[in-house]
Amino acid sequence: MAKVENLNQQLKRYFGFDKFKGDQEAIVRNLLAGNDTFVLMPTGGGKSLCYQLPSLLMDGTAIVISPLIALMKNQVDVINGMSEEEGVAHYINSSLSKVAIDQVKADILAHKTKLLYVAPESLNKDENVEFLKSVKISFYAIDEAHCISEWGHDFRPEYRNIRPTIQRIGTAPIIALTATATDKVRTDIKKSLGIVDAKEFKSSFNRPNLYYEIRQKTKGIDKQIIRFIKQNAGKSGIVYCLSRKKVEELSEVLCANEIKAAPYHAGLDSATRSQTQDNFLTEEIDVIVATIAFGMGIDKPDVRFVIHYDIPKSLEGYYQETGRAGRDGGEGKCITFYTYKDLQKLEKFMEGKPVSEQDIGRQLLQETAAYAESSVCRRKMLLHYFGETYDQENCGNCDNCLHPKEKIEAKDALLIVLKVIAAVKENFRADYIIDFVTGREDNEDIISHKHHELDEFGSGEDMDESLWNPVIRQALITGYIKKDVENYGLLKLTAAGKRFMKNPESFMIVKDTEFNADDDDDDEMEGGGSVLDPALLSMLRDLRKEIARKKEIPPYVIFQDISLEQMATIYPITLEELQTIQGVSEGKAKRYGKEFCELIKKHCEENEIERKGVMRVRTVAKKSIIKVNIIKGIDRQIALDDIATAQGIEFEDLLTEIEAIVYSGTKLNIDYFLEEVMDDDHIDEIYDYFSNSESDNLEDALAELGEDEYSEDEVRLVRIKFISEMAN
Repeated sequence: MAKVENLNQQLKRYFGFDKFKGDQEAIVRNLLAGNDTFVLMPTGGGKSLCYQLPSLLMDGTAIVISPLIALMKNQVDVINGMSEEEGVAHYINSSLSKVAIDQVKADILAHKTKLLYVAPESLNKDENVEFLKSVKISFYAIDEAHCISEWGHDFRPEYRNIRPTIQRIGTAPIIALTATATDKVRTDIKKSLGIVDAKEFKSSFNRPNLYYEIRQKTKGIDKQIIRFIKQNAGKSGIVYCLSRKKVEELSEVLCANEIKAAPYHAGLDSATRSQTQDNFLTEEIDVIVATIAFGMGIDKPDVRFVIHYDIPKSLEGYYQETGRAGRDGGEGKCITFYTYKDLQKLEKFMEGKPVSEQDIGRQLLQETAAYAESSVCRRKMLLHYFGETYDQENCGNCDNCLHPKEKIEAKDALLIVLKVIAAVKENFRADYIIDFVTGREDNEDIISHKHHELDEFGSGEDMDESLWNPVIRQALITGYIKKDVENYGLLKLTAAGKRFMKNPESFMIVKDTEFNADDDDDDEMEGGGSVLDPALLSMLRDLRKEIARKKEIPPYVIFQDISLEQMATIYPITLEELQTIQGVSEGKAKRYGKEFCELIKKHCEENEIERKGVMRVRTVAKKSIIKVNIIKGIDRQIALDDIATAQGIEFEDLLTEIEAIVYSGTKLNIDYFLEEVMDDDHIDEIYDYFSNSESDNLEDALAELGEDEYSEDEVRLVRIKFISEMAN
């Protein structure tokens, strides 16, 4: 127990802050008094200070149990950076050598170390338990305490051993801290740690500066994300994906579209992950594409957007991940893409897990689906999930509040639901209640409980089926029903619900948003309508011919027909937009593009054509890897047939790839190969043909040159040489 007269002075001395935030001071005083403490504080609220300051003021060493090595290192560096002495904070984990661990233990025994960070696995090791028995422990801090609960969004079985290990080392006050926990998880944490009587400090979960939006997930999702990031150019953001594969793929696509992005997931080596984190903090990169492995303990206050490519497994996970936006109180946009197919995939992943784990996982997914599909204020739904009431009708900072749906009367539907919950003795979940209300006789559970014999069975079968989910969800928010904490998901009547049954009154609801099962995207090509403009195409061809005449080169050398057709469809008016056109590289855009852009711009102005944002996503297909390997092979002057063999493709296919490379503006020198396989006179004759031809058509060339004298491969090879030298 430590007595501190002026806590504000100590706060200023150690951390440089003039005053505490929220409940920080009360939490610190409770811990200094030797009491068990439970802290529920959203991301950015200052949880770390709640145990860091007391550790510096109390006798002994505080043990901080934390799940992530990156988090430990980050916090240890911060504490040691503030201190005049060496070794005030340390960590022990699998990344340290035996020599480094011995140094940590020496500093602890010399009473230098006030804070020791350990992973639960390290804490549970016998040699560490034996060592810590000889140390005076000031208190134990369990960070990310939701990891203890199977109902938490990041359950870790090793967290269940923390209490038995503490008893082996020696008891001391415990402070458990988490950024997200429902009533169920909170109860679970306190039971598991043996701190049922701990004083609770619960901060508000409302983050007014965060904007929440759910969007239909379609095949055009990459395009939407690229457009959003470009509209927020220079701002820091995180894109969360569920799989490592998707993280890698999307990161490549963003980079290909000139967005400074990098991937982050547990499959990358620690040096790469650490470098990526540093680059994000120092703004060398703007966007991190990550699995949920990224974010814990990353203290970047100005993350301006968090995008969920896939719907998260739980609302707790969603809240924590979105909470990494706008920690400085500034702008924070949280965009999530949702399709029911993703939920089905997540359910499939659960197969093979223990039945109880599957049951928990499904219920958490149902909560997420309810949030995504609901037309109720997102903030109201989120806060309700965490046991907090939000009284405002319209938060003004979520998609549902900015675009509210029309309300409908649902008094009769609610009355039916409440009567059914009472009839089945308040012992079933929402999906059972809905099946009962709608008279589903194929539900085996209903038949086995003989509930189909009850008078209330099928009492809502004549009403719109899409009513029941929103009625139940909004009745929960309004407080007419609640979910049982111990047997999570069972619907119980509240006193307000029982009063409603006696005296029904108006109950206005908004129906859920309907997400289409069909995920097709009809937004493949945008512009002033995705229709080719024949007048513009004619003018572009004339311009191409004029430039070709001046430069004394064939027109197709400047831009191919397909490039002109796309220009006449999506109206690019800047060199940057021109580079989104197929076959137009940065070099080609700079060499020839200015006059084409000016012509298109003038045409749009004169004809009052309204351009929609030109957006053509550069994809990163598997073929791009082959192209890179081909370019490298040619640079090293490897025979083309050997390159084809190495890439596992036919020689004809190799030529097709090389043609695509040179037509899009990359210069390749294949003279070394031509000299080996072709006669100089043949090369000159074919080259002269293309120099004087209006077309690069292969069939025309073979007909003119003579198929008996020249093979198709020879003509293609010299055409590649010609395009590379003349166009690039």
